[in-house]
Amino acid sequence: MSEQAVPILMYHSVATEPNDATRDLSVAPEAFAEQMARLGDLRFTPVTTADLARSWREGGPLPERPVLITFDDGYEGVHRHALPVLAEHGFASTLFVSTGWIRGAHDTGGGLDTMLDWNQVRDLAGAGAEIGGHSHTHPQLDQLDEDTLRFELRRCTEIVADELGGRPVSFAYPYGYSSRRVRRTVREAGYRQSLAVGNGLARRRQGPYALQRVTVRRSTGVEEFERLVQGHAIARNFARDRALTKGYAVVRRARQLRRKAIRSRV
Repeated sequence: MSEQAVPILMYHSVATEPNDATRDLSVAPEAFAEQMARLGDLRFTPVTTADLARSWREGGPLPERPVLITFDDGYEGVHRHALPVLAEHGFASTLFVSTGWIRGAHDTGGGLDTMLDWNQVRDLAGAGAEIGGHSHTHPQLDQLDEDTLRFELRRCTEIVADELGGRPVSFAYPYGYSSRRVRRTVREAGYRQSLAVGNGLARRRQGPYALQRVTVRRSTGVEEFERLVQGHAIARNFARDRALTKGYAVVRRARQLRRKAIRSRV
């Protein structure tokens, strides 16, 4: 029996008029509604990140056609536009919040567009969305020193726990970047599973701290969306993304080695 592959959809902003910083990774509200309707037509059943990882870890059952609907960062349109559509279909989802970008007492001012506030995050949680961690200030985690990395994870966890009354158990790497050290530190911080990007279907063999997702963009039409969620032509659709990711991985690794060399001379 072949290993089950699960599409994990990665959304960011859902907005009618996104700003330049979020435009490419935003989705129009009408497009999001059409995509959710198509999931229903194709008989997919959305589950949370925690549900998928728990099933793969413990051997519990999954629906016949599972899919994950995930949102990164915490844009206000997730509450305004996505929540009513998810509620209409009865779909589960996971929202990964960068706690320093959420409007309120912990806001560092780094949000790229209009962000959720904590009351809206609580509304989403109350409607059945899993709230996961996405760091505090959304840095490239693999470029941080050990103390800063641990602070980003600890502060995010503390704020979510204080605001929602429970520790988050799922994490998504900002920009999708991680390393063996980052994955180990995320695990040590108490997270049970983490999502990368990768632009491929998630499989159990990827391990609970490197599950791949598929990017949904403003340019993703409904026919392309249907192909992606069914695992068709993913490699072709994201060939350029993968080439850029591999190239930038070399750059990031060189930066890490340079910083280590500098520290060793101090």
